[in-house]
Amino acid sequence: MSMDRLLETVRTFDGVLELAPTEGGPFPEIAWGDHFFYYAPDGEVPTREQPYATFVTKDYPDDTASDLDGPGRWRLNVHVGAAAFTELTGEDPRDEPGSHDWTATDVVVPHPVYRAQGWVSIVCPDPAHDGLAVELVRRAHDDARRRAERRRA
Repeated sequence: MSMDRLLETVRTFDGVLELAPTEGGPFPEIAWGDHFFYYAPDGEVPTREQPYATFVTKDYPDDTASDLDGPGRWRLNVHVGAAAFTELTGEDPRDEPGSHDWTATDVVVPHPVYRAQGWVSIVCPDPAHDGLAVELVRRAHDDARRRAERRRA
């Protein structure tokens, strides 16, 4: 799925809040061009909640394994939790990373930095296989919604 098409799909989720830092805004330059998704039906960034999905378009200083600085490269990162992480990768998120080609496209791999927190990544998901990317983000969105509802109860 192209990044634009996947972004359009995620933007339709009920209660979604997208932060998309751009030049001149209040966010650091390193985040410009990236997208961060929260469940926030009130339109306010949750104070004690991380995004449930991110779209990154470049390498970060502590995260270069996916080689995202090349043309047209981007990575979908999704918080899936420990059980789904194991189901998707065959690994325990708390274990040391196995051998992975972090640059491979359209492959679900542990996030190169945030695996222990239950995050997975897909570099340039293939449009022919867009169902999995959408399903993972949808599940993460629904999980974030359930957490928010429990906090309000």
